[in-house]
Amino acid sequence: MEEYIRVEHLKKSFKDNEVLSDVSIACKKGAVYGITGYNGCGKSVFFKCLCGLEREDGGKIVIGGKEKKPGELLSSVGVIIEEPAFLGNASGIKNLSYLYQIRNKKDRQYLSDVMKLVGLDPGSKKHVKKYSLGMRQRLAIAQAIMEEPDILILDEPMNGLDKEGVREMRELFLKIKDSGKTILMASHNREDIEALCDEVYEMEKGRLCRI
Repeated sequence: MEEYIRVEHLKKSFKDNEVLSDVSIACKKGAVYGITGYNGCGKSVFFKCLCGLEREDGGKIVIGGKEKKPGELLSSVGVIIEEPAFLGNASGIKNLSYLYQIRNKKDRQYLSDVMKLVGLDPGSKKHVKKYSLGMRQRLAIAQAIMEEPDILILDEPMNGLDKEGVREMRELFLKIKDSGKTILMASHNREDIEALCDEVYEMEKGRLCRI
């Protein structure tokens, strides 16, 4: 498998609090990388630096052989970090449509297919504010995958899903992996890690250690 992501000695602090002290990892296409660790250990901060939502203080991030500038947003990445935010007074399909149109894309049938892929009814008029936690999580997964990104960054992607939903999303992520995408996933669920991940790392004291 071809290496696609390389992170070297990444550092990030907030005032006097050093969250990432020396994070390094190499990720290949067509593989899933699990990141474990206690709440507050820096997993989400690492993901934000990787996709460009936070500006790293030092180190290097290389994507597809090209070094990313500090704070530069990745162009082909799907992200779920922390609680997904949607317009509560709009339906699921309308929320996806608004996001899809940011890049002048308007294929509503395709978005309907994506919603069906994650187990949601694209014809439902129900507003997102009335969605259950599991439905909101399915919608978050839909927005993360809808542009067929090369990289998926998933922070607790199974949050709120019932047993059947977890099974369905595991199958979906494995299909995405098999299509040659790179997935980084943080999870507290050992079963998800074991079922999905090719390599597993623990975030501890601002570093990633393979386990």
